[in-house]
Amino acid sequence: MSEIKKRLSSILESPNHNTDAKLQKICKLLDQEIPYFNWTGFYFKNGDKEELILGPYVGAATDHTIIPFGKGICGQVAVSNETFVVPDVHDQDNYLSCSIDTKAEIVVPIIKNGENIGQIDIDSHTLDPFTTEDREMLEWLCDEIAKIY
Repeated sequence: MSEIKKRLSSILESPNHNTDAKLQKICKLLDQEIPYFNWTGFYFKNGDKEELILGPYVGAATDHTIIPFGKGICGQVAVSNETFVVPDVHDQDNYLSCSIDTKAEIVVPIIKNGENIGQIDIDSHTLDPFTTEDREMLEWLCDEIAKIY
């Protein structure tokens, strides 16, 4: 995992790319390097609205380009400001289905100056795949993204 963190750091520190380009590169790297990351993307707070808007992502197209706060796992994280790991999406009443192949999800908030400005959302086609190392790496990544966003 430390090799991936080094590569993520070099993307974040690159002076040659704007923030959206960096986020797109991060999605691609995670998608390529972690086999059970089957959809990787970012959602950000939509101005002053109580909703999230889809940002850069890698994976199948999604109908969920805008998610109201409180709706689905992403919407819940926008309210709770806490990482949410879902080992089996079928056990969640508030799950928004993006793909029939999705079996698990992890959503990690991006907090800047005490405010939730967005989050990374990762879907997996594998039941309960996310490790403690995945969670720690994604939380570190979101802290780093908050510094550049």
